[in-house]
Amino acid sequence: MTDEAAAPPLAGAIAVEISRGVAATHAGRLLCTLGAETVLVEPPQGHPLRREPPLLPPAYEASTLFAFLAAGKKSITCDLTNPAGRVELSALLDEADVLIHDLRPDERVKLDLDEQTLRARYPRLIDVSVLPFGAVGPKADWQAEEINLIHASGEGFLLPNGLAAELFPERPPLKVYGHFAEYQGGVVAALGALSALVGRAQGGAESVDVSIQDAALAVGAFALQRFGDGSLEHRSTRSFKYGGVLECADGYVELLTLEERQWGGLIELMGRPDWMLDPALSDSLERSRRGTEINREVRAWALEQRTADVVARAQALGVPMAKYARPAEVLSDPHEAARHLFQPVEIPGAGRLPVLSTPFHLDGTALPLRAGPPRLGEHQNLLMARRHRERPAIVAEAS
Repeated sequence: MTDEAAAPPLAGAIAVEISRGVAATHAGRLLCTLGAETVLVEPPQGHPLRREPPLLPPAYEASTLFAFLAAGKKSITCDLTNPAGRVELSALLDEADVLIHDLRPDERVKLDLDEQTLRARYPRLIDVSVLPFGAVGPKADWQAEEINLIHASGEGFLLPNGLAAELFPERPPLKVYGHFAEYQGGVVAALGALSALVGRAQGGAESVDVSIQDAALAVGAFALQRFGDGSLEHRSTRSFKYGGVLECADGYVELLTLEERQWGGLIELMGRPDWMLDPALSDSLERSRRGTEINREVRAWALEQRTADVVARAQALGVPMAKYARPAEVLSDPHEAARHLFQPVEIPGAGRLPVLSTPFHLDGTALPLRAGPPRLGEHQNLLMARRHRERPAIVAEAS
């Protein structure tokens, strides 16, 4: 493989990130892992996610969330509330290809970072805004946390469901753990930046406006489609007729049988019990009607199984089944190791630890993490050196 082929796709690109929330920070992380030099512009007191728990031992100074989202980035501090800080930022934007931010429209105007000003001052700069409800419309100035976004996108209406709802029926419909909606917003923002980079070679720079609510809505497209057909899904009814999450003797697996051959494989996996050989169950509609009865039998059988054994046998028979792994098991799994999914990097205050690179390969190759999260202001010299560095061509423009 040549050096040119080994170069990441965004080698030579410069992305400037001004972020507070997870969505914009995740978008910057994706561009960084794809090879862009991503410069995180932090306030003097540091990015707010630096203090977001859970914190890593031994000193409990490093945030696990920030460690993941900032891995490979460069950090400068810049006080944008005063003119000198805005001049420093301007020096960065003069040479940048992409600006990713989550500034509200009123903040953008105060900082001379509104779309019209950016287009006039930096004609080749791609401007990517990612906000809870987008930068245009009556909710453009609204703030929102993850729990608001999960419910605003409709996903909260459908959670918890399946086994979780059965085991804990009294629990309120809160949200998925972590930052599900915000991560979706970050993915869409990164894709918008990539599309604009490709398009810039043909028609100039563009502005990209991403709504996290819209991005999360797309995840529930199937439920929305059913709503359009007149069927309203609800957490109490949204579940597979049979299968789903099954408790085994030493953990949990998930079973999904949508196709006839998969039902046939499940019969073999369970040892061809008499009840499964009922001719009526050869009809998929009848199986749906008798889903509760089938699940009762399947779950009783699953309680006697060991997860590793039953998953291996299921996959050999073409039955879609996988184990719910504990975090330590994910890190030690041979599949993840073969794909180089986690890579060790230095995390200030916590030492050398494995961090997720990306859950995808390019041309069959894992994308490397070049570094861990930066220390606050670690790359302050970029402000002085920026104007004196000759930049290589960007892949998107060269093509």
